[in-house]
Amino acid sequence: MEKKTRECGVLLHPVSLPSHWGIGDIGENAFRFVDKLKNAGVRLWQVLPLGPTGFGDSPYAARSTFAGNELLISMESLYENGYLELVDILNVHLDTDRVDYGQVKELKMPLLRKAAQTFLAKPPKEYRKFCNAKAWWLDDYALYQVLCAYYNDSRWFSQWPEELKVRDKTALDKARNEFSDEIELYKVYQYFFFSQWAELKEYANENGIRIIGDIPIFVAPDSVDAWTNTKLLKIDENGMQEASSGVPPDAFSATGQLWGNPLYRWEEHEKTGFAWWISRLRETLSLCDIVRIDHFRGFAACWEIPAGETTAMNGKWVPSPGRELLAAFRKEFGDDLPIIAEDLGVITPDVEALRDENNLPGMKILQFAFSVERDGEIDAANAYLPHNVDENSVIYTGTHDNDTTLGWYKSQSDKMKDIVRRYFECSDEDIVYRFIRAALSSRSRYAVIPFQDVLGLDSDARMNVPSTCGTSNWSWKMSQGMLDDDNFGRLRYYIRMYNR
Repeated sequence: MEKKTRECGVLLHPVSLPSHWGIGDIGENAFRFVDKLKNAGVRLWQVLPLGPTGFGDSPYAARSTFAGNELLISMESLYENGYLELVDILNVHLDTDRVDYGQVKELKMPLLRKAAQTFLAKPPKEYRKFCNAKAWWLDDYALYQVLCAYYNDSRWFSQWPEELKVRDKTALDKARNEFSDEIELYKVYQYFFFSQWAELKEYANENGIRIIGDIPIFVAPDSVDAWTNTKLLKIDENGMQEASSGVPPDAFSATGQLWGNPLYRWEEHEKTGFAWWISRLRETLSLCDIVRIDHFRGFAACWEIPAGETTAMNGKWVPSPGRELLAAFRKEFGDDLPIIAEDLGVITPDVEALRDENNLPGMKILQFAFSVERDGEIDAANAYLPHNVDENSVIYTGTHDNDTTLGWYKSQSDKMKDIVRRYFECSDEDIVYRFIRAALSSRSRYAVIPFQDVLGLDSDARMNVPSTCGTSNWSWKMSQGMLDDDNFGRLRYYIRMYNR
């Protein structure tokens, strides 16, 4: 078996790039970030899902699994292409400490509308080709977004008229005719996004950097995916969910977690040869080079919670045809699937077998490595410790769902801090880069470092706190100075030292 190159990656969602538009985008600073990664020897850039976010602004609850987030479109690029005027982009300074999605929408959406209207006065031939190629999802997505705006609510299952909720053909045709101009604008927004992202991805690849994307295993209930695919989901003829996803009670939650996503009717997917899932993976791989599948254990079994429950306690494990699904993936994309399995949490042998049978790297989180045995010493057999990780894995100091490494360390007890210091043989001041060094020196095929850890930032830079919904989630944003070369120097040194 050919030995694969060990590589280093950095985790940073584009919304966190520095910008005076209040949110990072896929313009100049994204290209500059690629330059910095290349100069440091970083070969991978991991992002979160790129879809348009809805309530709560979570990229894991997007309004579409196929569309791109319009707020990531670069206004400067639209100006350079002649779709905006200089006055539109001059003196824009929405300099909030964190991303305020409401303010960003108020600032960017009118300009996107203006740019799209200018674009439509003389659209290039490539635009029609794009619309035709993506029509199978784009037409419904554009209509869905327009209806969300018209009814001021994305909950199609409870807040829209009955005829639209059940997708009556006459009602859909009427809406498409009535809102045709607005629908066209949303198609242009998607053309802008995909065109800009394609340029960024090409630039990254030309500079030796591959992009790791992300697929949430479930779709959001208030998404175009749920609205248009009720037969593939456990949603009845009235648009109501028959069951919801989640996880059972554990040491972290006495009542489990009730996520609320609709579950799949896997038997319907099997009838089509998993066509929807194959399209989903194909479209994601058009935007990235490797895909991380969130909640991979759901391909073995999902925790199904009956409708009407207020907690996850009364759910049950329902098997999923993961073996058949991954076989369909291999038939379509080849045996060497470019997939990372998010296998965190309580993982059973069937999940491990599904991962290993398909030769998929799992995830190892260094913050999970520090548990103690009865005598108060470190549990040297902990699977997340860097000396124990498998070669076919991706090691992280933490993820978007964890505190920063500095914040995590500060929150530990004095006893645990002592255990960590003794393991790394270091002082408090050097703890973050000892984590980074351990990740890079490990056997793991990939080592991915959240950019907040590269910068050595505290809890204020945390990206998300799971099972919460607040303005601090998904909103961390860099300052312009954080792209300085000085912030990459030590990472560059360790990458070279450990032949990453």
